[in-house]
Amino acid sequence: MVVDELDADEVDRVFHGLADATRRDIVVQVLRREQSVSTLARRYDMSFAAVQKHVAVLERALLVTKQRRGREQIVRGNPDILRRAARLLDAYEQIWHHRARAIEDILSEDREKRTES
Repeated sequence: MVVDELDADEVDRVFHGLADATRRDIVVQVLRREQSVSTLARRYDMSFAAVQKHVAVLERALLVTKQRRGREQIVRGNPDILRRAARLLDAYEQIWHHRARAIEDILSEDREKRTES
């Protein structure tokens, strides 16, 4: 495995973390600036415990990190994991483009054969 790649379990955790709108919003907020869990909790119409659970999912996915400062847990975004996930999606896109080009080549060959006939 190349060091920069995500393994299968990491990919599952990252996309599970990003599968929920609240978690995606938390990622956006903490990428803009680090925030305490209590500050994040005030943004959402849910309990503090529910926001903590969302943050825990994001932390397991390495999308955010938490650091204790006094009595607060400060949440910070991890853009490196997002870059690595984006590269994975780019690789999937390249596979799709390669397949589309192969289909295009087959259709071109078919048109040439019909033109020659």
